[in-house]
Amino acid sequence: QVQLVESGGGLVQAGGSLRLSCAASLYIFSVYAMGWYRQAPGKQRELVATITSGGSTNYADSVKGRFTISRDNAKKAVYLQMNSLKPEDTAVYYCNANYPGYGSHWGQGTQVTVSS
Repeated sequence: QVQLVESGGGLVQAGGSLRLSCAASLYIFSVYAMGWYRQAPGKQRELVATITSGGSTNYADSVKGRFTISRDNAKKAVYLQMNSLKPEDTAVYYCNANYPGYGSHWGQGTQVTVSS
């Protein structure tokens, strides 16, 4: 069984910070590319940030310079540090694990709400 569990969401004022965590039960966590995605009401799910097994990162232009993705293979966890939050960051944030042949898996999501 594969299970991803997000935590750390909540309500924060614009300009504030939150750190999201994702705990993964993947048997061989280190081979997976990990990512954070988000979905706002009425919008498509979009990529926020990814990190490869080698530690290379990519970010959506909208969050570049404000968000940082990281991973801890020993803890089988991935994190998203979110700074300088804006109301448009309000969304449900989902953790994703992907590896060709092993599958792509999603967490249940955690709500992030940024007030103006």
